Order: sequence, then C-alpha cells, then structure tokens
Amino acid sequence: MAAEDGEVAAGFTVTPWEVSGKVDYDKLVRLFGTTPIDKKLLERLKKHSNGTLHPFLKRKLFFSHRDLDVLLDGFEKNGEKFALYTGRGPSGRTTIGHLIPWMFTKYLQDTFNAELYFQLTDDEKFLIKDGLTIEDVIAFTQDNALDVVACGFDPKKTRIFADTEYIKTLYKTAISVAKKITFSTAKAVFGFKNDSNIGIIFFPAIQAAPAFLPSIIEGKPVPVLIPCAIDQDPYWRIARDVAPKLGFPKPAAIHSKFIPSLGSGGKMSASIPETSIFTTDSEDVARKKVMNAFSGGQATVAEQKKLGGNPEVCSAFQYFVFLFENDDAKLGVLESECRSGRMVCGDCKKMLADRVCKFLNEHQERREKAKDVINDFMVRD
Repeated sequence: MAAEDGEVAAGFTVTPWEVSGKVDYDKLVRLFGTTPIDKKLLERLKKHSNGTLHPFLKRKLFFSHRDLDVLLDGFEKNGEKFALYTGRGPSGRTTIGHLIPWMFTKYLQDTFNAELYFQLTDDEKFLIKDGLTIEDVIAFTQDNALDVVACGFDPKKTRIFADTEYIKTLYKTAISVAKKITFSTAKAVFGFKNDSNIGIIFFPAIQAAPAFLPSIIEGKPVPVLIPCAIDQDPYWRIARDVAPKLGFPKPAAIHSKFIPSLGSGGKMSASIPETSIFTTDSEDVARKKVMNAFSGGQATVAEQKKLGGNPEVCSAFQYFVFLFENDDAKLGVLESECRSGRMVCGDCKKMLADRVCKFLNEHQERREKAKDVINDFMVRD
C-alpha cells in the first residue's frame, strides 16, 4: 500500500517529514506492521533495570517495536552485545519533544553498556525544508549537538556525526544500500512523487547506513537497536529489507509516541513555536507558554469546580503523564483533583510551569558545559 493511501485510510498523516491529525496509535501499528510492546516484553526489560521499569515504558510512551524480542534473545542467551543508533534532523532549535528518544537512549546505553551512534541528518533537512540554506542547517546541527551531549551520554561509548562531515565514512555503505532499493519500493514506502528532488529520494540510503556501521567497524555482525519516534519507522523498513542482502543483521527498533503540543491537538513541532517548549527557552518564555496551554477545562472557575475537568484532552496533564510526574500515586491524585474540580486549570498549569522551568534550568546548565566537551563526542572524516 502506498504511503498516501495509508494516510487517507487512517484519517491522519505520519511520515518522516509530516505528522498531522489525531494519531490513532493502534491503527498506526497495523498500518506500519510493527509489534505492540506487551507485558511479557516489559517484564524482560524490567529484569535488566534492577527490577524497575523506565517511566516511558510504564506510561506506554514507548509502545511499539520491531524485533526487540529477537535482540533480547541474543543478549540474554548468548551474551550478544548490541549497539544503539538514533539521531536528529536539525531544522531548528531542539524542543523537549525531541529529547524524549534521546533520554530513553541514555537509559538503554546505561542499562546494556551499549555503544551509541548518533546521526545528525543535516543533508536531509536541507533537501526537504524550503527556505533553509545549507549554512542554516549546519548552524542548527552544531546547536542541536549541544542538546544531545547535555543528555549525559558516555563520551567513551558515543559517536555523534553530521552527515555532511562524515559522508566519506557513510557513502560506501550508502551506495551499497541504494543499489538494493528500487525506486518503486522507495515510492511506495515514502510516497515520493515526480516533483520530489532526487536528493531526498537517495537520502533513505544515507539514513540506513549507520545501522550497519557497528558491524563494519567491529568486522563482525553487530545487532543494532534504534530508539526513535514512530514517524521514522519507514527508514527502518528499508534498512531491514536490505540488511540480509548486504550480510548485516536486521536492525531492531523501539518506537515512541509524539509528545503533544501545548495547543489543542497535534504533536509538539518546532515550526509552531508558541505551542512548543524549546530547550533554550528562558524561564519567563516557558512559563508563559505553559500558562497559555490548552487545558480542556470549563469556561469559568465556578463551572470547573462544579463539573470538573477533562484530563484526557488537557495538554498540561499529558505533560505530567509523559515527563513531569513519575510517581503513579501522585499522578492519580492529580487526575482525581482535576476530574472533581477541586483543582482549577490555572493551579495545575502553575505546577507544571514550575517543573518545566526546573527541567530547563538543569538542562541548560548541562548544555552550557557541553560546549567544552563537544569534540569528545563528534567524529568527522
């Protein structure tokens, strides 16, 4: 089924370059052909984390996978180590939504003592975004890399690279991948059209290449796990199809949902700054954005106290669920206070704003320190 046909059938759009509409994740799993993360798989992951489950797993922010069970089979039965691979397309400043897969990748690196390959796809963003010069994208790449380092990755086990600076290493593998992919396959997966520029048509081969770098560097097959948002999955369909043809293990993947915007729907997007929280936002700016967030509450305080709120549609409450309240009991109290009307939206938002500002202050301190160590992470040709 072509990408555009799937979008029409679903009633929403999820591609590597566009996410719109209200995403039905159950339907998306069926459309993409991924596998839901079940209780059995959660228990296996829990055993490797000192009996605790990462909050992103517990709250089902990471909800889907490809061959994660197979990867764990090799690790548990044969002691087969695996590498991690994730990335960022630097088309603007980093939002806290972008941090979600990176924070989870940090947990995986620590839990499994894994090497990480982090790709900054400056070439992709130049090719796909109108109005961005190559100089713009390179500047965003350098800026975004600071946010990656600020997540706390181990410099001895982490390679961060920008495609335009690492292409000599990537290109030989990329053209090997490209030779095994027909245009009809790429068109079906990505929805390319006659007016798609030829650069973006070739780009999936570039993004597949790092999935095979660990095997090339080690000189033996090395399994790879890719933590990413679900919109990036089409790339891994291509990579997994090509892998055995080139003698590499199929990369496994674990997918996250999208952190919602502060508006009335959709995911947080850097292209809509008023409903996105950037890692570089000042405390005043971040607080104002949170206080203006869509809440789904009643029209007046009196009605809120009488009728209660609706946490299911409240963007502020979703931020507590996904990132800012890990204690289930406390989250339950917050939900109950909302539904009963004992807590009004302004008080809930103020609580969230305090936590967002604390989070940003801590991240910005690490980000500033990252300027002194960035070259310990970056690899270039």
